[in-house]
Amino acid sequence: MSRVLVTTDYLGPGDDIDTLLRRHGHEVTYAPARRARNRAEALALFDGIDGAVIASEPITADMLETATSLKVIARSGVGYDSVDLAAAARHGVRVCNTPGVNHDAVAEMTIALILTTARKLSAVLCGVRDGRWPRDAGRELRGSTLGIIGYGPSGRAVAQLGLAFGMSVAVHTAHPTGDPGIEFVDLDTVTATADYLSLHTRAAATTEHLIDRKRLQAMKNTAVLINTARGSLVDEDALADALKAGDIAGAALDVVAREPLPADSRLRGLDNVLITSHLAGQTVEARNRAGLAAAQAVIDVLAGREPAHPVDKETV
Repeated sequence: MSRVLVTTDYLGPGDDIDTLLRRHGHEVTYAPARRARNRAEALALFDGIDGAVIASEPITADMLETATSLKVIARSGVGYDSVDLAAAARHGVRVCNTPGVNHDAVAEMTIALILTTARKLSAVLCGVRDGRWPRDAGRELRGSTLGIIGYGPSGRAVAQLGLAFGMSVAVHTAHPTGDPGIEFVDLDTVTATADYLSLHTRAAATTEHLIDRKRLQAMKNTAVLINTARGSLVDEDALADALKAGDIAGAALDVVAREPLPADSRLRGLDNVLITSHLAGQTVEARNRAGLAAAQAVIDVLAGREPAHPVDKETV
């Protein structure tokens, strides 16, 4: 019997994922990542473990060095930059993710953030709570330009919702399609023309600080930046300067470079930035789909089958 570790904190005994793993003959153990583990805990995490379902906690080279029985790590989500792929490859550990399970959730959250900024809902809610009755006019989405950087499942889902709201949709991607109603443009064009610029590309060396001081200054001073992808895509110091100077009208961020947001972050206290706690993909339905897909990947690898979505091949 193989032992499978689940560290994703919203998965637990008796749920669909637990049932699936046990039905395939695996022993399931839980060590939810509700806080940062100390070094001793991290190094012992995979002791006697054959497969693991994880969320976004860091899986480092020294952790994998001691994981002598580990054969597969499955991320219950899309991003896998928290896993040291090179170290996993050296130790023969397969790494998988679960794309396509939360793109609708991310798209809905993206539109929610856009609507919140367009209609000034954060200030309105706070005002009513404080006993005032704000009557500031917001903006309609219809007729505005939604710029999207990255056109994977989340980017495509956001584009379709934008079209449904009557927005013009401009997309920058390395892989343009013939999708009706979508204008595919270069990075400079989407940055300069968007009223709402939404990021949906993955974290990589080539995308770190993709939105830097120069690109922020190229945006409309009425534009809003939305990031539900990865915090590393945005230069936060440059963003704080742009927000204070009025170079852009606002930002709505579900991800930041360091999470939770540090107490000394320059983004704290700014009236024109809205920050949520990395939950764009976190719906009940999306979590269940992600957990089931991650569990199936573990089952497949331990049974000697190729998983549906390996990411370790990218290191080869």
